[in-house]
Amino acid sequence: MITDIINYYRQNKKLLVWKNIVLLIGFHPIGFVGLIRVLIGAVKLNTIIFDYVIGLLGFLSLSAGAHRLWSHRSYKARWPLRLMLVCFNFLLYENPIIHWARDHRTHHKFSDTDADPHDPRRGLFFAHLGWAMLKKKPEVLEKGKTIDQSDLNDDPVLKWQEKYYMVFMPLGTFILPTVIPMYYWNETFVNAYCVNILRYLICLHMHGLINSVAHYYGDRPYDRLIRPTDGLTVCALTLGEGLHNFHHTFPWDYRCAELGTFAFNTTKHFIELCAKIGWAYDLKITSEEVIRKRIARTGDKTHLWGWGDKDQTAEEFRGTIIVNSDKKID
Repeated sequence: MITDIINYYRQNKKLLVWKNIVLLIGFHPIGFVGLIRVLIGAVKLNTIIFDYVIGLLGFLSLSAGAHRLWSHRSYKARWPLRLMLVCFNFLLYENPIIHWARDHRTHHKFSDTDADPHDPRRGLFFAHLGWAMLKKKPEVLEKGKTIDQSDLNDDPVLKWQEKYYMVFMPLGTFILPTVIPMYYWNETFVNAYCVNILRYLICLHMHGLINSVAHYYGDRPYDRLIRPTDGLTVCALTLGEGLHNFHHTFPWDYRCAELGTFAFNTTKHFIELCAKIGWAYDLKITSEEVIRKRIARTGDKTHLWGWGDKDQTAEEFRGTIIVNSDKKID
């Protein structure tokens, strides 16, 4: 596998994004040092808990925010929740949500084609992390322009984040998570910095599992003719994002899963908690009838990016149950 990776990147030298390569290669030894220091008991418990919490919040900004809210419009959110998710997103360096959601819609609409940003057909490593090390193929750029992203461009919270991303992201991802443990409980710089990088890498690889493993290994109960799979292990590691065959079949469903009581779906429970306090509403659930019919005609390979996709059928639209609805607010 290592030889294949080296040969692949030798053949694509002109497409390499050296900034990302240097960051990712450089971070892994630092993260490994952080892991060793945690295992030998050299890191204070406060630091471990602190990094776990900010890692959880950062990943929630992806799963509940960039993914289920903005990419797929599977529910709606009032401004306190929108602002909170955007601020949490500064804790995890990937891309501004407006760009993340655009690329993710492209991935769903053109999955398993040359226009898929992290096309799993190009290998497990490419889908997991390698795609971030290469410039986008012309097909990705061309097809990406056909995706409706007017709602993203018109969102003032997303526009604000995009404008100030390179100001607040370094603070939230790298600087403050290192300084806070040092200042408040006298953690050493080496421990604070290395464990924070470890936290960042864990979140990065958790996200990578959804693009890679969840397109290779697992079950396909809803559509056996598409690559995405359902896997409980990935689901547990990614706060409920691992039932990918269901999700690619019904991307507008806020649960990302059919099992309503599925314990690992932390993101689902978070959205429901926000709905109880009035911050989230219009939660979309695919009806059992639509699910059964789709399973029966599993040959349908229509690709959808989420709620409102122009190819969404009237049956799927009518067969979606909207809970916590607020008719007064669009």
